[in-house]
Amino acid sequence: MTNSFMKHKFHDKQLVCHFRNDYELTRKDFLIKNIKKMRRLMEKDNPAEAAKYNFVPTSYVLPQDYHLFVEEFRQHDAETLWIMKPVAGAQGKGIFLFRKLKDITEWKKRDATSTVSDVSSYVVQSYIDNPYLIGGKKFDIRIYVLVTSFRPMRMWLHREGFARFSHSRYSLDSFEDAFVHLTNVAVAKTAPDYDPERGLKWSMWRLKRFLIARHGSEVVAKMFEQLAWVLISSLRCVQQQIVQDPHCFELYGYDVLLDANLKPWLLEVNASPSLTASSQEDYELKSRMLNHMLDVLDLEGRRTGSEKQVGGFDLLVNNSEPVLTVPSGDVKRDSAFFPTLLNIRLGAFVDDAQSSV
Repeated sequence: MTNSFMKHKFHDKQLVCHFRNDYELTRKDFLIKNIKKMRRLMEKDNPAEAAKYNFVPTSYVLPQDYHLFVEEFRQHDAETLWIMKPVAGAQGKGIFLFRKLKDITEWKKRDATSTVSDVSSYVVQSYIDNPYLIGGKKFDIRIYVLVTSFRPMRMWLHREGFARFSHSRYSLDSFEDAFVHLTNVAVAKTAPDYDPERGLKWSMWRLKRFLIARHGSEVVAKMFEQLAWVLISSLRCVQQQIVQDPHCFELYGYDVLLDANLKPWLLEVNASPSLTASSQEDYELKSRMLNHMLDVLDLEGRRTGSEKQVGGFDLLVNNSEPVLTVPSGDVKRDSAFFPTLLNIRLGAFVDDAQSSV
């Protein structure tokens, strides 16, 4: 990808759907590196603000951080669960959970007999073992974020994300069962009793309505505010690393997990989120989202450029400033992120984004 960018000169109206080094955000190891870097920089001047960058679990990159991980591992009790993920993996491939160091012995042996370049790098993280459950099942949330510029930051958020449920009911007694712990459709559809028509997804508005009924609108609004903070903060962490090019835009698929306390945890950011439909409803959702993305990009020059809402996309950050949109009161149509409740804390960290990294 980088070589193609370097060799090709784009014409004025040409666009490409990736930033040249998007891996700074979308590879698990680079994402962790950049979040840790941001936290270290902020600790010097603003420890309280730095403490807010705890939206990823305790993480290490193997093999290079193996000894640091072992030190961390020994500080936890024997029942602590850990999860291993390939840094550039997708669809749940290569992911496994473990409690004992010997469970990764084979991986470490392979490292000892190979060069680092020959060994797949993994991210190892403390496993979030208290996920929020619905119907006894674990789920994560897929959120579509469209970035049309990193400097200055211009970020759009689509209302129609969805929750993806695990195939089987959650239990820590079966931590080796991928159907229990992974929410990837690619994993679930391999189950013998998987029903493609029924699927394992909820729309964002259905999830929001369920949470409001259980916890009340104020609690849920606060949760979505925190979620919006996670999205923007992750982009801030890479804002100075990403090569800015006016010919580039990118649609990211964010995967976020809620724990039992409704705290959002960032799992990963996908550079090419799957657009394969698992049901008719999923097909219609993704088709709408893509059509709305084209409307935002405005290849035909029909927009004024001052719009805060285009189709299902809400402008969340413009010129590195937060944009607050007044919702209409329609629980299905409104942005799931209650943008009127994004308070001054958003403005504080977006304003100094370019000077902090």
